[in-house]
Amino acid sequence: MLDIVISSRQAEIAAGFAVKRILPYQLRRMVGPFIFMDHGGPISVPATVASSLDVLPHPHIGLSTVSYLFSGEVTHRDSLGVEQVIKPGEVNWMTAGKGIAHSERLEDPAIRAGGTLEMIQTWVALPEKDEESDPSFRNFTSDQLPVFTDTGVWMRLIAGEAFGLKSEVETASPLFYLHAVLDAGTRFGIPQGYRERGVYVANGSVMVNGSTYQAGQLLVFTPGVDPVIVAQEHSTLMMLGGEHLGDRYIWWNFVSSRKERIEQAKEDWKQGRIQLPPADNEEYIPLPETKSKPAGGPPPPNALS
Repeated sequence: MLDIVISSRQAEIAAGFAVKRILPYQLRRMVGPFIFMDHGGPISVPATVASSLDVLPHPHIGLSTVSYLFSGEVTHRDSLGVEQVIKPGEVNWMTAGKGIAHSERLEDPAIRAGGTLEMIQTWVALPEKDEESDPSFRNFTSDQLPVFTDTGVWMRLIAGEAFGLKSEVETASPLFYLHAVLDAGTRFGIPQGYRERGVYVANGSVMVNGSTYQAGQLLVFTPGVDPVIVAQEHSTLMMLGGEHLGDRYIWWNFVSSRKERIEQAKEDWKQGRIQLPPADNEEYIPLPETKSKPAGGPPPPNALS
């Protein structure tokens, strides 16, 4: 029933800001088109360190970044000249395509006064035909996203189609991505009609087929099964998946079906050929000094961990 259970690992994305890194994982790099998943927070942000948690301008190619907040606010700026504050329940969907740079800064006075920040960021790989598309950005407010409620269940569909709902968020390949909150004892299924499906336990705990899984774990299900998830307590889940696009290489912030394209992106960033955000161009994250090669290609066989 379960292909693999992935336990999150700690990764520091800024000084003092550690996140739970879920994807990619050595034994399972993707779930459908989702190739990256971080869960940041919840953290209280003291005013004295708020600016140190900013994510400075950095580049992407070959993917869409998807930012979703549980609490707090983050200001996004990108090469297209977009400046957008994202709030809880909203979605920032940025498609990098052939190349874009963006920053994410904590500028909300409430955050700087010690407010709480908690967010999920995923990356969605693009089909090969769209990897060199023009970059784009859209923000979707919470009232643009479909919500379903029933006894013990609250659910917001972030993107794609699931449970008879369809999101306005335009995607480049078939997928689903949703936020579900379950009361203790609630039984819930997962979307059907997709080959690859996963459930990330953001908060609380759930039981599947007699085994209990805790916050910080991603459950990836075998194709074709129809599992029942039982909330052991009040729990928050992120469900995601879709159709497999083929193998992808990933290095730093770059994703591509071709190794050589990632090498080109490295050089483009070093040489300043990827434009910085016009309203945030005085500092940036330099290319990491590492000799590591793009990871990817055919993954090793899956195994429970």
